[in-house]
Formats: sequence, C-alpha cells, structure tokens
Amino acid sequence: MPEVESQQKPGTATPPVSTEHLVQRNILEQERQRYSKLQTASLIVLATAAVLTLMYFAKPVLVVTLVSVLLGFVLAPIVDACDRIHLPRWFGSAIAIVIFVGICYSIMYFSYNRAISFMDDLPKYSTRIRETVIRVRQRTEKFQKTAENVLPSAPDEKNAVKVKQSSNWADRLTEGAGAVTEIVLLIGFIPFLTYFMLSWQEHFRSSTVMLFKLQHRNTAYVTLGLISAMIRSFIVGNLVVGIFISLISTVVFAFLHLPYFYFLGVISGFLSLVPYLGVVLALIPPFAAGLGQINSEQLIVVVMTVLGLHLFALNVLYPKIIGKRLQLNPLAVTLALLFWGWLWGAMGLILAVPITAALKIIFDHVEGLRPWGAWLGE
Repeated sequence: MPEVESQQKPGTATPPVSTEHLVQRNILEQERQRYSKLQTASLIVLATAAVLTLMYFAKPVLVVTLVSVLLGFVLAPIVDACDRIHLPRWFGSAIAIVIFVGICYSIMYFSYNRAISFMDDLPKYSTRIRETVIRVRQRTEKFQKTAENVLPSAPDEKNAVKVKQSSNWADRLTEGAGAVTEIVLLIGFIPFLTYFMLSWQEHFRSSTVMLFKLQHRNTAYVTLGLISAMIRSFIVGNLVVGIFISLISTVVFAFLHLPYFYFLGVISGFLSLVPYLGVVLALIPPFAAGLGQINSEQLIVVVMTVLGLHLFALNVLYPKIIGKRLQLNPLAVTLALLFWGWLWGAMGLILAVPITAALKIIFDHVEGLRPWGAWLGE
C-alpha cells in the first residue's frame, strides 16, 4: 500500500479549529500577558528601590554636585559678561570663582566679628537675661508641679532605679571631628566643580544632547534650555524675595532697637526662605538678640513682622516672581519637600523644589510621562 502523506497538499482546505482549542489559546495568551505585566511591575519596583538606595548612600556626592550646578547658574552671568568683552571662558570662570570665594570669606569674616562683638556686649545685658531665664524657669516649675498634682506618678516609677550610661567623650569627639573633616572636604570640591561646569558648559550641554537618538535630540536640547531658565529664575527669584524680606526686617528691628539689627535682619530674611521651617528659623535670631532687652509687646511685633513677611512672600511674591517658571501645585511641592527632606535632610528641603520642577519639565516633554507632568502641574 502507498504511504499516507503527512503533509497537507497545497490547495486543500485547513481543518477547522475547535472552540475548545480557541478558548485554551485565549486563556494562555491572557496568562502570558498577565505574567508579563507582573514581571514589568516587579522590575520597576526593584529598579526604584535600587535608585533610592543609591541616592541615599550617595547623598554627599549628589548634594555637592547639585549645589555646584545651582552655584554655576548663579555665577553664569559673570562668565557671560567676560565672554562679551572677548575674555577666554576659563579666565571668566576663574574670575567668577574668585568673586564667589571673596564674598563667602567677607560674609564669614563679618559674621565672626559681629558674633565676637555680641559676646563682648553680652555681660551688659546679663542681668536682664538672668531675670528672664529665672522667670521662665519659675513658670516651668509651677507648670510641672501642677501637672504632678493632676497626674501623680505611679509608685513603681517613684521607687524605680534609673541607670544612666556614662558617655565616652573621646569617642564622640573623634566621631565629630571625622564628620567635620568629611564635610569640609566635600565643601572644598564645590569651587572646583563649579569652575569646570562654567568653563566647559557648552561642551557638557552639546555632549549631553548627543547622548540621545537623532529624533530625540531637539527635544533634549529644548528640555535642557527650559531647565536652565527655570533654575536661573528660581535662584534670582529667591534672591529678590530674600533681599526684600531682609530690608523690611532690618527696618523693623532698628525701630525696636535690637542690637546689630542690620545683621539680624539679613539672617532672619534669608532664613525665612527655607520651606515650611522658615518662620521658626527666622524668629530665632531676633529672639536670641532681644532676650532680656525687649518687652512682650515688642516680641509680638517681631513675631507679627516675621510671620506677615513670610505669608506675603509665600502668597504674593513667590507666585509673581517664581511661580510662572515652576508651575507646581502645592500638593506636589509638599510631597516633594517631605520626600527629599526624608532622603537628604536639610539639604533635601533646599533642593526639593528645583529638582521637582526639573522633573516636571522632563515629564512634559516625554510622551509616556506627560500624565505625571500634568499631575505635578497647576
């Protein structure tokens, strides 16, 4: 007998596929898609955790780099002015760094001299300060006695033996010296990083654009330009707001006859720029200088001045000067401050707003991330 051909002859009709086979095929395809989505989500979670871990442990390097970038935008006008008079860019960058270091040294020298003068004049006000401290201590002790009468402590707590572990001051001093040395070493990198960022600015920008594919280079170039304009506007806006608050604070402190009012006004004015904690920080210098020298009515004037200027800057000046560039909604700013403050501490609070605004610009120019940019926006 002739062998049966296993292959189907050309031109013959394909056998019909059963309904059960189609259902099984659809189930397998759905399972495959579900597994692929789960695998993608797992990879995203792992990648996010890895990035956060890297950012946490690389905090010193990242903070120093970002501070150098912000400082580069501050000093860029000096380098541009040198370019206009046909000076080499490396020479203009060196001039900008020298000016920055000179300003920092002048501020530190002036602050040190004012602090020494204040400590020299402190004995003149020692009686008033002592009376104020005694009065506060008496009120605190009275409140504590009242609390003990209302909420008596348990017998076990009264008879309990408290053991206090002695501290090793040598170890603490060594750890503190090591931390200070590390901070000074990292700060020492800032002028050099800023210098190279200024002198090689065009090279870095063009090289960064060339990292992208040809069809995305124009978008990358526009995005970098918008981020640069945003950061420059953010820095200049904060500088203008800080000067305005400092001038008003100085005038009010001079009217209240606070010692070194010109010094306290500037410190309080720029401390008020710190997000959320600015009001508390701005109150510390005038309170410390006015302790035992101004009465309760003058203290109320100080509080109302600092609080009023902070609210005015937050609700009027910031939206007019900085808000048009940032275009962030209050919820996004609050969450950004919470996240970056948790990740990097005090420096995270300072860098949170420009980082989030830069991310929003990137999201707005990437097709798949535009919903996130809309969520961050106003």
